[in-house]
Amino acid sequence: MTIEEAQQQVDQWIQTYGVRYFSELTNMAILTEEVGELARIISRKYGDQSFKPGENGDKMADEMADILWVLICLANQTGVNLTEALEQNIRKKTQRDSLRHLNNPKL
Repeated sequence: MTIEEAQQQVDQWIQTYGVRYFSELTNMAILTEEVGELARIISRKYGDQSFKPGENGDKMADEMADILWVLICLANQTGVNLTEALEQNIRKKTQRDSLRHLNNPKL
């Protein structure tokens, strides 16, 4: 699935099952919540914290998908073409950072 197809599929789902998009502010809060849920899993799986009994961090992919879903909702609501935005962002990073990381002794 392309990013464009994902944006269309999410929009179709909202129109069919979701009644309407939540407000942009609500979706921003939901996005923050979802990022926090992913951060919790990563901090326990790769960091110094441990899972509670019965937890194992097997929902990482699902949390990433939740983040992508809400980000796509926000893009659809605000008229952002994520394909174009990502392509522009890659060009920006390439121009700005073409030597930066290669010359970083920490890497």
